[in-house]
Amino acid sequence: MQNILLYLVTVLIWGSTWFAIEFQLGEVAIEVSLFYRFVIAAVLMWLFCWWRRLDMRFSLAQHGFILLLAALNFALNFLLIYQAQQYLTSAMTAIAFTTMLLMNIINTRLFFGAPVAKRIYFGALLGIAGIVVLFWPDLDGIDLTNTSLLGLLLILAGALSASFGNMVSVRNSRQGMPITQVNAWGMLYGSILLGLAAWAKGDTFNFSTEPAYIMSLLYLAIFGSVIAFASYFALLKKIGPEKASYTIVLFPLVAVILSTLFEGFIWTGYTFAGFTLVLLGNILVLTPFARIKALLLKHKAQPGLVAP
Repeated sequence: MQNILLYLVTVLIWGSTWFAIEFQLGEVAIEVSLFYRFVIAAVLMWLFCWWRRLDMRFSLAQHGFILLLAALNFALNFLLIYQAQQYLTSAMTAIAFTTMLLMNIINTRLFFGAPVAKRIYFGALLGIAGIVVLFWPDLDGIDLTNTSLLGLLLILAGALSASFGNMVSVRNSRQGMPITQVNAWGMLYGSILLGLAAWAKGDTFNFSTEPAYIMSLLYLAIFGSVIAFASYFALLKKIGPEKASYTIVLFPLVAVILSTLFEGFIWTGYTFAGFTLVLLGNILVLTPFARIKALLLKHKAQPGLVAP
């Protein structure tokens, strides 16, 4: 039940952040907006750790891995995503980012030697196929000019950066490093790296007083960073990256729902077919077939056992 709750929180929040990011693009430079986002997130995380009196001490080597996590998951990943959304629609960036699911499966195998069931590969492909069908009108009409190709390369690079960051997170969890304290330090390091990136680029640290900018910034910092990352990293620890990362495939579905409610999105046959494929893939990946098979074998071995 706890895993389901973590899964839903991650999907609903991160699925809506693609929409919120649109309000961050414009008056304030991307690096500066991201700097503000992670400064707010880091302050909130540190206040929470202080309130809970959590031990914030780590060894120098552990700080190195936290810094690596921050660089991949809290800095480079988001810089690439925000840049990509300047050239592509949020739907296109969400579609391309689902490739992180396959990247996580491959990287889990490469870095940890973990066997991956064939059904997980098939489920992942079903999910990605569902996303492609869902947004086929956008894909069918895409014009691969230099700018759109650049956008695709940026979002794929962002997905790869996030996947590597996931592997670091799994490694940290296996070494017994607590998620909450790691995230607090990671977001602090991430904000420093983003601030340095803005300074190196020569950006002005201005601020927009537009309500849409402020509200989206707070949403991205509190929900998109603090709550969603805590939920997702907990999932990584509990069910592994190849299953936890399937949340990425569902992000565009949330985007479609938001677009339906607020942007007048019209459902078509592609929409229904895409939803069906994604849900089938989701069921295939997340259903504990081995546990079900073990229960059936146990029941078969005890024919007198009556199910409650």
